[in-house]
This record gives sequence, C-alpha cells and structure tokens, in this order.
Amino acid sequence: MGDLLGVTVSPVQPYAARKDYICPGCEMTIPPGTFHVVVVPDEEPDLRRHWHHGCWHKEMRRRFGSRTPRP
Repeated sequence: MGDLLGVTVSPVQPYAARKDYICPGCEMTIPPGTFHVVVVPDEEPDLRRHWHHGCWHKEMRRRFGSRTPRP
C-alpha cells in the first residue's frame, strides 16, 4: 500500500497476524489471524499502529473527504 501523505501503510495477512492489537479507529481488538493494516508515520516510526482495514479506510475518508488519495 506504500507511502501515503507522510505515513506508510502495510497490509498484514492473516497468517502473519499472530498477536492481539487494539485498533485506534474503533478501540476494539484485532485478534490473531485477522487481516489488517499497519500505519507507520514517516517521521515517528515508534508511533506505528495496527488498524482494521475498514477503520483505516474510514479514517482516510474523515481526513481527506470522500476522495481518498491514491499513491
């Protein structure tokens, strides 16, 4: 998914998702074995967060309107 306006978004396939994470979009658990994305700010990689794919899409719409920027 690559670099997108100051963040790098990478998919995490179900076979690679081995831990529970808390999605900052909905504050619910992303259980092991669930497809999701990791969002890493380019300037602050320590602030990476794991998001449900749908929550990240909703966040992009919130930030940029109905036209989500494409890499």
